[in-house]
Amino acid sequence: MSAITDEFHRAAGSVADDDDQRAFMRKALGGYEHTRAGTEARFTSWQAARDAAAALKWDALENLHALIQQFVDKLEKRGVKVCWAEDAVQARSYILEVVRAHQARSIIKSKCMTSEEIHLNELLEHEGFNVIESDLGEYIVQLRKEAPYHFVFPSMHLRRGQIDDLFVEKHGYVSNEDPEALTMEARRVLRRKYLEADIGFTGANFGIAETGMISITENEGNARLTTALPKVHIALMGIEKIIPTLDDLALLLPMLATAGTGQQLTCYNSQYSGPRSGDEPDGPEEFHLVLLDNHRTRLLADPEQRDALRCIRCGACLNVCPIFKNIGGHSYGTTYQGPIGAVITPHLRGLQDWKHLSHASSLCGACTETCPVRIDLHHHLLRNRRNAAKAAPTMFERVVYGAFAGVMRRPWLYRTLTKGSRFLNWLGKPVAGTVLDPVRAWRRTRTLPDPAKQSFKDYWKQHRKAGDAVRASAPTVPTVPPAPPAAGAQS
Repeated sequence: MSAITDEFHRAAGSVADDDDQRAFMRKALGGYEHTRAGTEARFTSWQAARDAAAALKWDALENLHALIQQFVDKLEKRGVKVCWAEDAVQARSYILEVVRAHQARSIIKSKCMTSEEIHLNELLEHEGFNVIESDLGEYIVQLRKEAPYHFVFPSMHLRRGQIDDLFVEKHGYVSNEDPEALTMEARRVLRRKYLEADIGFTGANFGIAETGMISITENEGNARLTTALPKVHIALMGIEKIIPTLDDLALLLPMLATAGTGQQLTCYNSQYSGPRSGDEPDGPEEFHLVLLDNHRTRLLADPEQRDALRCIRCGACLNVCPIFKNIGGHSYGTTYQGPIGAVITPHLRGLQDWKHLSHASSLCGACTETCPVRIDLHHHLLRNRRNAAKAAPTMFERVVYGAFAGVMRRPWLYRTLTKGSRFLNWLGKPVAGTVLDPVRAWRRTRTLPDPAKQSFKDYWKQHRKAGDAVRASAPTVPTVPPAPPAAGAQS
């Protein structure tokens, strides 16, 4: 077992044992489900909208080579400097080069999970630059030196008292747990950071090929300030974010808001197409766009799982996932948590090192059912498991899966083992919970049920025999011949 897997099991076990935190998470996400259901009902047909969104994103992926070139050509004609980054190293190097070229001292960032993917903040801080997250949730976890807990709600795991204590420690804030007071304290600090920043950094929710624009959706307005005030704007975007036309936003923006937070539409939806022109009062003098591959084309080449690139990062699959609710976002140890993270992380960061995430699932299918673009998430988890076992099976997998396959191919052996299962269960009770117990990890948090006294096959055989006996003992009803036709009647 790798160190990454060990750390996952340790972190997940720690959170799962914290009943208070698990109850807090369930309460927080319970409100989301109620709010989202009400917003979904405003659609003429939410299922038809899901079909349309899935088809739209699928068409974009099928034609990505043409759409992305169209997108870049239009941006470059307006003076945008575009970097094609094959991996995280190239993206980080380009961004660092731009920052150094402008002798930047301070960088203000709006929410961008792609920057978390390439560990950009760590690089810039290591190089001596002051980086400030302007999204309230991201700012809070940055002060705590934590990663985002959820890629839509970064600080959802924290209570007001914890945030109050943090601001008292870091800002010298006079303690006040009122949510509005806490928000205004963050605003007081961050407004000054916008004015001091030399570079504004954003992500992008969508890239529109038809017009050559990036679209950013937010609830706080911090991305607008991030792009309007600093002299240089750097945007980082995964190549899968490209969509064909501006009209497509009329479908995707309401669906992103509905699935993500239960809103009809997020508060701020902006499109950016280039640096400030001569007659514009604000905006950056330079605009750089970094297009990140980072193994996305490898996933695109997989005909079985490429639909995972349809993801619009709404976070809906995390909100309904029973595993996420019980182990929390930090346990995953990676940028993208929950079902979508378990699907794409092995493709982005290595299948063998991250295959354990695909096993952290109940396979209940709630993620697939809630996904607004119909990604086949729970089946992709099974495919990751299969691919990992096929590529580098462990000795345990070889023995267990081989034995299972051998039993299932021989019905007589399966029946024999089933009949002997009660005896084996009785025999195993003395070692239950010890190092000799093969299901020790399962028993730690669950009660292993006793086998049924009778298998369904035996029950059905007995049921059919009883039915046959009843039918055999029933009196025979004599058959009455039909009456002859009356005289003169037509046949």
